[in-house]
Amino acid sequence: MDIQAAKELVIKAGKEVVASGLIARTWGNISCRIDDKQFVITPSGRAYEDLTPDEIVLVNIEDLAYDGDVKPSSEKGIHAEAYKLRPEVNFVIHTHQMQASVVSALGFDINAVSEKSAAVIGDNVPLAAYGLPGTGKLRAGVVAAIKRSDSKAVIMAHHGALCMGESYEDAFAVAAELETVCEGFITNKYKEWTGAVAEGLETVYSYIADKFANQKLAAAPQFAAYNSEREGSVFNITAVNGEGEMVRIDIQSGDLVEGKDYPASAELHRAIYKKRKDVNYIVHNQSPEVMAASKTNKVLKPLLDDFAQLCGVTVKNRTFNPNDTLKTAKKVAKGLKGRNAVLLANNGALCVAGSAYDATAVEMVLEKECKTEIGKKLFYAGKPINPIETRLMRFVYLQKYSKQAKK
Repeated sequence: MDIQAAKELVIKAGKEVVASGLIARTWGNISCRIDDKQFVITPSGRAYEDLTPDEIVLVNIEDLAYDGDVKPSSEKGIHAEAYKLRPEVNFVIHTHQMQASVVSALGFDINAVSEKSAAVIGDNVPLAAYGLPGTGKLRAGVVAAIKRSDSKAVIMAHHGALCMGESYEDAFAVAAELETVCEGFITNKYKEWTGAVAEGLETVYSYIADKFANQKLAAAPQFAAYNSEREGSVFNITAVNGEGEMVRIDIQSGDLVEGKDYPASAELHRAIYKKRKDVNYIVHNQSPEVMAASKTNKVLKPLLDDFAQLCGVTVKNRTFNPNDTLKTAKKVAKGLKGRNAVLLANNGALCVAGSAYDATAVEMVLEKECKTEIGKKLFYAGKPINPIETRLMRFVYLQKYSKQAKK
C-alpha cells in the first residue's frame, strides 16, 4: 500500500475507534501494513482526534527501526509480530474495548464462540499472559497467544485486545464481533447462575449488586447527582439529570454567587476544589455498573492497567451524608488524595480532573473497571494487578503521558 494512503487510513481509524469507544484517550494503537518490510503506526501518547500524517510513523517490521523525531507507539513490537506471524494481516487495532477488557481479567480463553461470530473472528479467542505496557513480557505473551490459535483476535490480560484483519474494514469487524462474543460470554454465565436470560448487561450489574452488596455501603443515604466546573474562585454546579438551574458558589466561603437553591452535594464539590487545586472538573457517575461497585466494594483494586494509570493505584469508597455535609464532604475529599476517582457509598462515584477531556477519560475507564469487577464476581475468577506494577504504571502516566495528552 502507498505510505501516504496508509497514514490517512490510520488517521481515519483513530477517529473511528475514539468515537466508537474502543479506545479512551491515547490508549491503544493502530497500524497498517505497507509491504512485507514496513508498516505505519500511531505515535506514542498523542490524542487520536488531532493526528496528522506527519505524526504517523513508518516502522521496519524486522528491527522496529524508524526515522524522525516522532516516536511510534510503545507497542510497535506487537504489531510487527502480528505482521510476521500472519502474512494475510494488513491492518491491526490494539483496543481497550469495554467487554473484552472485562474478560481480560478472568484468566482464561474463550472457547465457546457461536458459528456466526466464528465466521468473523475464529472459533476461539486466546488470552495472552500479562505484561506491563510496552514491555517484552507483554509482547511475548501476545506472540504465544497468536501462535496457539488461528483467531483474528487476542485478549491481552488486564489490558485490552489485539484485533487483526486483512483490511481496515475487516479489523473493525473483528473488534465489533469481539465485543459481541465477550458480552455473550458474560450473559451466558449469568444464565448459568440464575436460569434466566439477561435482558441486557444492566440486569447482570443489578444482580451482582444485590448478591454481593455490602450492607453498610448499600444502606448509605442517596442524594441527587451533580456535575461541576471550577471557574476562578467559584464553581458552577448543575444537576446530572438536567433539572433545575445552574448554581454558582464561592469556593472559599461557600456563599451563593448566582442561583437560589444550594444543593446538598455542593458542599462535597466545594471540599474537593478546596483540597485539590489541580481539579477543575468533577463528574458524578451513577451508571449501573458504577452504582453496583459503590454498593459492594470498599475499595477497587486495579484489574485493568489503564484504570491504575488514570484513576489511581486503588479507588476508595467513602460515604457522603447530605444531613452532615461538612464533615462527610471532607472525608470524601481526603479519599481522593493521589487519585482521580472515589466511590460514593450507594451513590456511584466522582471522577475528577484538570480538564473536561481528562474527566471524561477517567469516567470511561472507571466504568470499565467496575464492569470488570462485576465479571470477577460473576465468574469467581481474576486477581488484581500486582500493587508494585500498578504504582509503577501510575507514576509513569503522571510523569509522561499526562503531559503529552490533549489539554
